[in-house]
Amino acid sequence: MMEVSIWLAFFAGIISFLSPCIFPLVPAYLAQLTGTSVANNQIQADRRFIFSRSIGFIIGFTTIFLMLGLSSTFIGQLYSGNRQLIEQLGGIIIAVFGLQMMGIISIRMLMSEKRLNVKPKKSKSFANSILIGFLFGTGWSPCIGLVLSSILLLAGSSETMMTGVFMLFVYSIGLGVPFLLVSLIWSKSLDKVRRINKWLPTIQKGSGVIMVILGILLFTGQYSTISAYLARFVPFGI
Repeated sequence: MMEVSIWLAFFAGIISFLSPCIFPLVPAYLAQLTGTSVANNQIQADRRFIFSRSIGFIIGFTTIFLMLGLSSTFIGQLYSGNRQLIEQLGGIIIAVFGLQMMGIISIRMLMSEKRLNVKPKKSKSFANSILIGFLFGTGWSPCIGLVLSSILLLAGSSETMMTGVFMLFVYSIGLGVPFLLVSLIWSKSLDKVRRINKWLPTIQKGSGVIMVILGILLFTGQYSTISAYLARFVPFGI
């Protein structure tokens, strides 16, 4: 179950990056991180500088995600004797999140956005890029919140606390690596970023379908069985 859950967390991070409230805003994030602006269809900073500030941004949101993973896993361990009940409740919630992402249902509470009101000024310092990443991680946007909450529910039902924390670390990698690649490859040609925007709603709906299936598998107790079977085909033995 662990091997499949880890890879699921990684792909969940990628899906979060491709959400309509993250991917289109990448140029704005890069401009904020580098203290520069967007002009002539590119970020006005060299790639080495963009790389270093992107690393700081990733460190920032990874830190807060690890803290969330630690707390959710700790709570899950307290109720380890009722693991089946926790998985069933988690399955129901994840399925609801999936239906929300597919647009089949609309729960206003899940679409509300909660984030800290602190807005750091543009700065070229590495510490400020970490702060921006930390504030991004504490934000609870309609897009990333549903996927992140699902991973937190999986982490809460993991067998050990280390597994749950590692799951959130892998989720951060899934979110951070594509951000880093886009910032290095496409920051000088933002038209390439905009071309992908039209596919984002379809990606979100497809992700919702996967979440509904995952929720059903958790509720019926079939997730562990299928994960054990798929684990034989998981590469690298992770």
